[in-house]
Amino acid sequence: MKKLLAITKFMYFFTCWWIVLSINAHAYIDPSAVTYIIQAVAAVFIALGAIVTVFRHKIFSFFKKKSKKNEKREIHLKDSEENL
Repeated sequence: MKKLLAITKFMYFFTCWWIVLSINAHAYIDPSAVTYIIQAVAAVFIALGAIVTVFRHKIFSFFKKKSKKNEKREIHLKDSEENL
């Protein structure tokens, strides 16, 4: 019984979508609508670039090794002690 109900639902929606998608709409896309789409896509890319730029220092410091920072500090401290 459940299979029959599932098949009936599938056939109903399949038939509805077949009718809706088979109708030809003789229309065109307005050039201003395309401009808005291009602006929206460009805005997304610019926003992503701004986010990456803002958090670039945090991203780079996450991937840097802590040992390199410690070595540089130790070398700097040794040089300053030798000068005294």
